[in-house]
Amino acid sequence: MKKKQIKKWMTAAAIMALTISLTACGQNSNSASNQTADENGITETAGVGEQPGFGNGQTPPDKPDGKAPGNPPDGGMGGGFGGGSSSADIDYTGAVEITAADSQSGQTYASSTADESALLISTSDAVTVTNPTVTKTGDSDGGDNCNFYGLNAAVLVKGGSTVTLTGGTITSDADGANGVFSYGGNGGQNGASGDGTTVIISDTTITTTGDGSGGIMTTGGSVTKASNLTVTTSGRSSAAIRTDRGGGTVTVDGGTYTTNGLGSPAIYSTADITVLNATLVSNLSEGVCIEGKNSITLTDCNLTANNTKCNGNATFLDSIMIYQSMSGDADSGTSAFTMTGGTLTSKSGHVFHVTNTNAVINLSGVKIVNEDSANVLLSVCDDGWREASNIATLNADGQELAGDILVGSDSELTLNLTNATQFTGSVTGTITNAGGASVSTQVGTVAVKLDGTSTWTLTADSYVTSFDGDASNVITNGYTLYVNGTALTK
Repeated sequence: MKKKQIKKWMTAAAIMALTISLTACGQNSNSASNQTADENGITETAGVGEQPGFGNGQTPPDKPDGKAPGNPPDGGMGGGFGGGSSSADIDYTGAVEITAADSQSGQTYASSTADESALLISTSDAVTVTNPTVTKTGDSDGGDNCNFYGLNAAVLVKGGSTVTLTGGTITSDADGANGVFSYGGNGGQNGASGDGTTVIISDTTITTTGDGSGGIMTTGGSVTKASNLTVTTSGRSSAAIRTDRGGGTVTVDGGTYTTNGLGSPAIYSTADITVLNATLVSNLSEGVCIEGKNSITLTDCNLTANNTKCNGNATFLDSIMIYQSMSGDADSGTSAFTMTGGTLTSKSGHVFHVTNTNAVINLSGVKIVNEDSANVLLSVCDDGWREASNIATLNADGQELAGDILVGSDSELTLNLTNATQFTGSVTGTITNAGGASVSTQVGTVAVKLDGTSTWTLTADSYVTSFDGDASNVITNGYTLYVNGTALTK
């Protein structure tokens, strides 16, 4: 779920001048907004997914169509009412501006001015920057202009340039100040191609501390290629690897990516993101969040998530969240999470959680460490966003799986266990959220396919709609597997 960044609201007069549409899982001004109470009990509006949005804690109105507001965890969109309708409305400025082909090395770039980048690269030409020292202060209340179009970023690249940035340090200590922002110019249109803007960045240390300040940010159909970065973020709605409206393509190889803020997953995806050989750590939020018709592919990565506080619309704690906020920041369709090799450590809540979307989860050779006492592997159910169905497919190939699988009464799961996969757990529809409220008491539609090399060891009575496999590969362990209400017998 997106958990948006806390947002500052415009004056009443300005709000009346807008056609209001709020953000969800941490998304843009056209997304639904969520309300959460901070540690002081003050109600805040947060975007689902990554961005809670900048804010003074005021509660925005519901969406005009009367739908319940929804906000995602970080990584999501969500700037609040302060965002402009397009990048054309923005007067971009930079303390240093590069507007033609250039190569710079060992330079210092600094800005303490609100809505000004320390380094602005706006050209269709190639630019090379080596060993920079970049510092950015000066809060912005630009909302979606920061989230979608790069206003106030420490380093902003736009205009179709291919920028190669190597080494150096980039430090941002301001709200709405993403570390390195790659904006592809498509105006935030989902699925549209960008203008060719490409950021190739390696061996750089990026540190951000403000709300709504991701590490590497990609929007508008741009491309980001990162390797061996050290990224640390501390603010709300500040994913280390972050995308927003218009998406793009992100490839990361190596490095360490750590988040410490509420609603700030290590990765927030409204794009196609591929990460290899990296260490990903989220100390307060989901490990990764996927919104809508987008994907995350992890290969030989070590991912650790300690999600201990619900944000935005979310009522569950989880490590991998896959959902659709209906904010307009991500197209609806099939979401995909694929992980091959590596380790997934879930310290709190459900390992996987799917809500309000159709999600495909592919696992192969992943070491899953579930440290939560409830031992829930996967939940598929309602969780704050109700405009779409809750449908999931879990494909396990040569995989060890353990824990309960929860499928709500209005939800669907297809479970495919192949290539010597071993599943130890149960399937049920009795679901309670993190607040203790009952979400479901009956299991939904569950189809299980168990190939001849794989086994399922029951840890409780389990209930499925259909079973395709050899009953002898189900180790009952004193329990019963019910298939469409009838006990499975060998």
